[in-house]
Amino acid sequence: MAFLRNPLAWYKRYVEKVYDTPSSPSALVGRAGHVALQHFYGGIGLPAGQAGKDGAVALGLEYIRAVPDFEINFGKAKSRLAKKKKRDSMEREYFQAISFYLKRPPKHKVLGVEVVAVAEVKGLALPIKAISDLVVESRVERGALDIVDHKFVDSFSSDRARKTLFVMQAIFNYYTVKEKYGKKVARFIVHECKKRKNADGSAQMRRYVIDFSKCAEEFAVFHRLLNDATSEISRKRVYLPNPSDMFEGENSFDIYRLGLVEQPDEE
Repeated sequence: MAFLRNPLAWYKRYVEKVYDTPSSPSALVGRAGHVALQHFYGGIGLPAGQAGKDGAVALGLEYIRAVPDFEINFGKAKSRLAKKKKRDSMEREYFQAISFYLKRPPKHKVLGVEVVAVAEVKGLALPIKAISDLVVESRVERGALDIVDHKFVDSFSSDRARKTLFVMQAIFNYYTVKEKYGKKVARFIVHECKKRKNADGSAQMRRYVIDFSKCAEEFAVFHRLLNDATSEISRKRVYLPNPSDMFEGENSFDIYRLGLVEQPDEE
């Protein structure tokens, strides 16, 4: 997805291994939420009593506070005071979001937390890698697995389980978890937690389920897209920026303008 959105930003990060683009406050709040849930489901929260919740929340807060200023895109906040206010806002947003999630946390029989795996897939030229938030015992099929993903969002996804990004992520995770555990993978479950409180009092959590047994067409498109992307990055080419990219557009154009990333040599 990074390659499709902004080829030059992708080349800088994944080929040149330059990781200097600051993260948005929203992204850091989401990562802190992931840190908290990683510890909640990975040990601190078992049994999931109040002490376990408090310990997990504290570790997420520790993550936010450990991020240095130069790794944060403060936007218009330039002064030291403005940056402090932005950091305080990030902490408040984090506390609110994680409290929404942990008020009634989904229950799972967890087999793995932050599972990193690589898989060789027939028909694909390159191995694929994914990180799964949780690998759990499936509740719909004995002996099978489900993959659980957490997302902290500003607004709920309108496309729900049909959202292309969810489906592509799900299939990456399907192959890697199947390879690592050697078991059938039944579903990919997305828990979206809205970070800001709904004015109408409606639920802050939504759950979307992707049933892999009903995704034959999506698997075919996934294979075609990966093979086409592999072919594209394999040829000699010039990596161009995408100035309209809301996340890294300006940074990628500055890199191109200043020639800061070496382009592949033409033969």
